[in-house]
Amino acid sequence: MRVRLHKYMADCGVASRRASERFIADGRCRVNGAVVTEAGVTIDPSADVVEVDGETVKPTGEHIYIMLHKPRGYVTTAKDQFNRPAVTDLVDVGARVYPVGRLDCDTSGLLLLTNDGDLAYRLSHPKFMVQKEYLAVLQGALTEEAKQSLMNGVDIGGYVTQPAGVEVVRSDVDRTDIVVTIAEGKNKQIRKMAEAVGFPVVRLKRIAIGRLRLGRLGEGEHRRLTPAEIKYLKTLYFPPIK
Repeated sequence: MRVRLHKYMADCGVASRRASERFIADGRCRVNGAVVTEAGVTIDPSADVVEVDGETVKPTGEHIYIMLHKPRGYVTTAKDQFNRPAVTDLVDVGARVYPVGRLDCDTSGLLLLTNDGDLAYRLSHPKFMVQKEYLAVLQGALTEEAKQSLMNGVDIGGYVTQPAGVEVVRSDVDRTDIVVTIAEGKNKQIRKMAEAVGFPVVRLKRIAIGRLRLGRLGEGEHRRLTPAEIKYLKTLYFPPIK
């Protein structure tokens, strides 16, 4: 049975589907020795030889699911033009895993890594509406008007965000701590939302994905997900039975 190349790469733990598509477009992939750059190419896993950056890609024997407390200063991409450390440098599990979605370099908190391409795709794609919680420290005392704007949706440069949950945890003259819940994943979305209402983010940390919480996991530490947690994540993208 033929499958799309980017899906096969994700299933083999190379990268997420989106990142695999970029690898293909960048000319980093070969099928039977020939460079492939076109999206939508299909292969026969039982007959074709796939290479990425000169290494043969093979299916993984086991799916691995990791929770990492990402520190600030680490990138969630495999390669960085500024040679900053990558989150994969913090995780050594004897197999290639990759981040589910992204946290920007200056954001810390809960990050999942896996070699399960299907789960990574469904957890990170906005159409599946997986909720994520962030603790944001804002500059200044957030006004009620600004809070309502964040909750109703704001223009972050040609795009109006969907309604968000906003809970004020602490507020004084110089600083406001809020918990923001969103189901989207636009680039630096919460930072842009806060900037749009006039209260820039000073510090940002993701604390939950669905019911999966960071808890007491120390910064820079990681652990494997429990069977119950994995089962829960896989139910997030199935429609409820009515």
